[in-house]
Amino acid sequence: MPDVRKAPLVVEFPFTRSLGPVQRAFLTGLRERVVLGVRTTAGRVLVPPAEYDPDTAEELHDLVPVAATGTVTTWAWNHAPRPGQPLTGPFAWALVRLDGADTALLGALDAPGPDAVRTGMRVRVRWAAERTGAITDIAC
Repeated sequence: MPDVRKAPLVVEFPFTRSLGPVQRAFLTGLRERVVLGVRTTAGRVLVPPAEYDPDTAEELHDLVPVAATGTVTTWAWNHAPRPGQPLTGPFAWALVRLDGADTALLGALDAPGPDAVRTGMRVRVRWAAERTGAITDIAC
């Protein structure tokens, strides 16, 4: 029998990321149940906010609040959630353009089944019971 060699594979991201003023404000806002976007030089509102304009590379600072309601722009059904995902039962991953934003935010959409989800449907943020200033402050 040939000598079988094996090595464990551990997938991890053992680093921390420092936050700039825009990301820090965004996460602090979530802790307070406020969603912030950032206005680009062309006037578009990006959510989640970026530190730099994706079109011009200029630094961005103009934070603006957007609504906690929005429209599903696209979605995919997750029939078998994996450990660590936001919901334990089946749910949809959805891109939601919050009212007042020009871009969509990815998040879990709690729905009873794929027939209950559609592009164009209106949704509202469900806040986590305990918020810590992380993206997980949006429960779904």
